[in-house]
Amino acid sequence: MNVFPSGGHVERPASNVTRKAMENSLKKLMLGKPLDKITIRDITDDCGICRMTFYYHFQNIYDLAARTCMEDVAAALQGKTACTDWNEKITQIFEAMLDNKMFILNACRCIGRERLETFLLKATHQLIRELVDEKSTGTHLTEREKDFIACFYQYSFVGGTLDWIRRGMKDDCRTLARDLSLTMQSGIKSAIYNFSTK
Repeated sequence: MNVFPSGGHVERPASNVTRKAMENSLKKLMLGKPLDKITIRDITDDCGICRMTFYYHFQNIYDLAARTCMEDVAAALQGKTACTDWNEKITQIFEAMLDNKMFILNACRCIGRERLETFLLKATHQLIRELVDEKSTGTHLTEREKDFIACFYQYSFVGGTLDWIRRGMKDDCRTLARDLSLTMQSGIKSAIYNFSTK
């Protein structure tokens, strides 16, 4: 299931294949030159599609780059909610991002931290909310309170991830995953306790 729909309509399978082909072309082209040097013509020539087809899916190159980043994040998160070890879950997400390191670093330089932050917040909402739900089992927290706690720790998680990207993704991802996991789990547990006893 695609967690980042491009619009209100349901795309036909052929349309999904075309969009994916453009995303793959962008990744391939970005191995040789920066995003701001790639043209729509480069993408359409590589895919063997017409310019009109590109604009059916995307507004411009940066829209394509943004969508590709979101797809990568979604792929990194897919299936990780089934893992019960939060340290391992976060490690797997970072390792999946490392598999696309050059693309992510190149794209982030062009689309900006603020836009990437928005994508990551959308992508991680369910992940963090599930941790809050897990830790608040048996309490009487309201949905609003759970959402507040989840949003608070989402920003911590995304902020740590963005700083890791800003530093070139050079820090050991397992160490970062451990630190984030320990901080989030203990912090969320304390927040739930405080809300429950207010």
